[in-house]
Amino acid sequence: MSLFGLGSKNQKTFRPKKNAPSGNKGVQLKKHIDATLGSGNLRDAVRLPPGEDLNEWLAVNTVDFFNQVNILYGTLMEFCTPATCPTMTAGSKFEYRWADGVQIKKPIEVSAPKYVEYLMDWIEVQLDDESIFPQKLGTPFPQNFREVVKTIFKRLFRVYAHIYHTHFQKIVSLKEEAHLNTCFKHFTLFTWVSCLLMCPSRCCVRP
Repeated sequence: MSLFGLGSKNQKTFRPKKNAPSGNKGVQLKKHIDATLGSGNLRDAVRLPPGEDLNEWLAVNTVDFFNQVNILYGTLMEFCTPATCPTMTAGSKFEYRWADGVQIKKPIEVSAPKYVEYLMDWIEVQLDDESIFPQKLGTPFPQNFREVVKTIFKRLFRVYAHIYHTHFQKIVSLKEEAHLNTCFKHFTLFTWVSCLLMCPSRCCVRP
């Protein structure tokens, strides 16, 4: 079982897992991620491999983290409902409202499961858009690609925040806390090394 694999009893997915983008190169980078994660060294796993294209690295990891959050949230779907979680929050001081800038331009209050549904739909549309996440090796990424990735990661962080604040005891009862903590550590290390959440867009994203 891989470092980020759940036991078969609790392995549920919110939606089908996405494959790595960028054709064969994406598959190779995904194998590199799995190999370095398997070594247990998260710091090695998040560093851009020498000689690799940064945008391809960001693209493959974006898909990987999308899948991780998808599996994690899938184990909680029966406990995270409109009745138990009428708003998407991470405590009384943090409420997340949904807007995609296209169909919903003004942020609206929604339940936590509806927020996650909107979010995963929104991310999936972008992952499937080859003008944003190219599938063919050598196809250029858009100029705003890193900003798109930054926004995806910022919103995925909100799912982690909600899980930790609202559902951590259920995670413990499912014996998934070690998996959750490792996934979140991987996520935060990657965003820190890549400057996706905390640094201005002009910063150097190499470690």
